[in-house]
Amino acid sequence: MIFTLADILAAQARIKGVADQTPFIPSPFMSAACGQEFLMKMENMQPVGAFKLRGAVSAVMALCEDVRGVTCCSTGNHGRGIAFAAAKRGIKAVICMSSLVPTAKVEAVRALGAEVRIIGTTQDEAMHESQRICESEGLVEISPFDDPHVIGGQGTIGLEMLEARPDLETILVPLSGGGLAAGVATAAKAINPRIRVIGITMDRGAAMYESVKANTPVEVPEFSSLADSLGGGIGLKNRLSFQICRDLIDDYILVTEDEIRHAMQVMFYEDRMVAEGASVVGMAAVLSGKSPALGGPVATIVTGRNLDMPTFAHIMMGQDVSIGKLRVKGVSYAA
Repeated sequence: MIFTLADILAAQARIKGVADQTPFIPSPFMSAACGQEFLMKMENMQPVGAFKLRGAVSAVMALCEDVRGVTCCSTGNHGRGIAFAAAKRGIKAVICMSSLVPTAKVEAVRALGAEVRIIGTTQDEAMHESQRICESEGLVEISPFDDPHVIGGQGTIGLEMLEARPDLETILVPLSGGGLAAGVATAAKAINPRIRVIGITMDRGAAMYESVKANTPVEVPEFSSLADSLGGGIGLKNRLSFQICRDLIDDYILVTEDEIRHAMQVMFYEDRMVAEGASVVGMAAVLSGKSPALGGPVATIVTGRNLDMPTFAHIMMGQDVSIGKLRVKGVSYAA
């Protein structure tokens, strides 16, 4: 399957006025930390609180008129986007999620009118259930990352970033199944082939990173994480996002839970923003010293704000938090 800038431009037309044009702002603190101007694309300002709305609206609006409904697997944000887009079109949505998905994200999907099915303890199990529903109930499955319309929608973020700042030299992209990274890299490199795109993910259960290393999609264990939105596999039959990430992502950085926790605190105390763990991995890569020397200006994508607020409050107050089997030690914030 060939995916190009034309697919992103088509998605841009489909989502216009619904899921586009989020703020793109500088962070003085992060600029000082990395020695280059550091900009943040605020996808946490989307109507459903996450960038996933772009891909979801793009995919749902591209469906034929007689579609009965849609289904997907999700760690939360894609499901919320699909539920929003399905409600807008007046069709049924069934969202499959594993038991690792935080309750706050499950309830947020239900609040948009979708049916939620909790399946197993891994994203792969939820994916298998979504595929079963597609076959047995006649719904259309929309992958959270391996769908050209979804990748096209996410790629519009890259278009907006380069339209606003054609001088960007580095983009730090949160990386999970690769839909966001694939779309942004395709858009950015079509406009400026010299730009560097670096994928950032947590250091446990990094499915795309391990797949690129192996040069084929592989399964990895799943773990609870502050960056829960980055969990899950990429699918052993991945058709598109793996290929694009393998070919276009210049480098990969893995960050720890402590580094993610610290970056969440920086985002709150320095930039006065609420962001989930997956949103700040680009910041974590810089603050931890793991990022290579970065050509500037540098940008990252603040992907979402959908998190459990009591847990967030504990993190900000420097208290220990437990997420599933994970326990993250609290540390009071200091610049």
